This record gives sequence, structure tokens and C-alpha cells, in this order.
Amino acid sequence: MTRSKQSRWQLTGWATGLAAAMATAVAGATAVAGATPAASAEALPDPRPLGAKVFKGWAFDTCHAPSLATLRAWNSSRYRAVGVYYAGRGRACASQPNLTVSWMRGVKSMKWHVLPIFVGSQSPCVRNTNKKHVPIGGKPFSQGQAEGKDAVARAKALSLKKRSALYLDMEAYDLKRTSCAAKTLSFIRGWNREVRSRGFFPGFYSSAESGVRHVEQARRAGVHDLPSVMWFARWNGKPSLYGESTLAKSAWKPHRRIHQYRGNVDVTHGGRTLRIDRNKVDAPVAIIK
Repeated sequence: MTRSKQSRWQLTGWATGLAAAMATAVAGATAVAGATPAASAEALPDPRPLGAKVFKGWAFDTCHAPSLATLRAWNSSRYRAVGVYYAGRGRACASQPNLTVSWMRGVKSMKWHVLPIFVGSQSPCVRNTNKKHVPIGGKPFSQGQAEGKDAVARAKALSLKKRSALYLDMEAYDLKRTSCAAKTLSFIRGWNREVRSRGFFPGFYSSAESGVRHVEQARRAGVHDLPSVMWFARWNGKPSLYGESTLAKSAWKPHRRIHQYRGNVDVTHGGRTLRIDRNKVDAPVAIIK
């Protein structure tokens, strides 16, 4: 999501004429994955009675999980949740020396919350050149399921309980390449199905003008196995959970949205500086044992 190796492509100004291509991509994705149309519920149920732990407030994500000492210093900030890249073959910051079970429990003891981010295989038409080395393969749905299984196993190894949210990071991709878009959506659906079947909430992070627009079109088309939570990146500097133009106002609510509204900014609190993305959150987080 951030930093030079985890850079976010903010796609703006190219959405004109996309609707027709999107319709084709969604139809293709349904055919490729063997999906059947489903009633497209305009609003999902409140996740809290389903066992979710919902956090409402401000969060940041950063490439390397910060130390507990840094989070303690950041207690002076308004932030109370942190996004961490805990697993996935597409992670830019694969080395995470702070990310251990004791770190998770230390975060919990300080009353911080965790947004676990899984950066797995990426779209074959991904725009970020640093992600082209981990493309989705020829069996996208089953590959998504396999990586979803891995996402859950890695989360459990870090002492995360069922009903935690796990967020799939899909970097921005070219929606006008309809066969590629269909393959990408199939992978996303496979990942969601597997994570959900194992008792976790599958969340989805992407650019508002790419993956988020794509999944919203799929929702309107009645496609199954979509994310439970939507984390959309639109770096306009104005946090707005329910004002995003690519999402229906009634979709992914209540308590199912995160807006990443600014990225790659250096911020200092308590004498500790981090390069972060800024987020407004009303969504499920990790449940730590």
C-alpha cells in the first residue's frame, strides 16, 4: 500500500467509458469461475452479532510493523489501529522482525487494534511494476482458495482468533483488459470463499478506481463470494467512509468500510517517525488471543 516498494497507484481520470468494459469483465468472471447469479443484497447485516470486533476511528498502515515502543510513543496520537503486512508472497516488506505473537499481545494490552493485510498473488495486468513477479496463474479460483488457506494459517500462527478480519491487498490493475479482470475477480472470490469458510471475515483492499470498482460491479451483477469488508484507497485527503463514488451508499454497511485517504506521509509522535498511509475505519479488526 505504501513506500517505494509497496507503492499505491492512484488511478484517476481514466474511468470514462469504463462501464461497458466492466460489464464484460464481470460477465466473464462469472463464466470463468462457474458462478451463479445471487440476489444482490443492498446492505449486509451488522457484523458485530456475527462475532466481529468492530473498530471505529483512525488507523495507519506502514510497511514494517512498528515496535511496541513506537506504538507506545504514538499513544499521544489520535490513531488506535495499525495495518500490518502479516503474510503473502507479494509482500514488499517480507521481513517483519516485530511481528510475533508477543507483539500482537502487546498491542492488545495497549488497547491498539490490528488490521491484518495479506499481499498474495496479483492481477496479471497489475499496474505496479514491483508486483508483476507474483501473477495469478491459470487456475485463479483454486489458487485464491489455496492462498486463503495460507492466510488463515498464518493468522492463527500469530494468535488471531476466528471472527477476525483478514484483508486481501490487490494492487491496481487494468480493468479494460477484460480477460485479465475476470481472472483477477475469480482469484478474489476463491480467497474470500476459503477465508470465510474457515471462520474469518474476508476483507478487500484496492484502489477505488480499480479493484473496488470491479467488486462493486460484481455485487450489482449478483456474483457470489465477495468480500465482507471494503477497504478503498482514494488519496484525496478527505476521509469519507460512505461518500465514495464507486460504491453504492447502501453497500458494505454497517461497519464494513475503511477509507485510505492519504498515503506515503512522514508523521512523528512521541519522538518516533513513521512513513504511513492514513485511514478512517468503521470495520472489523483482528481478535487477538
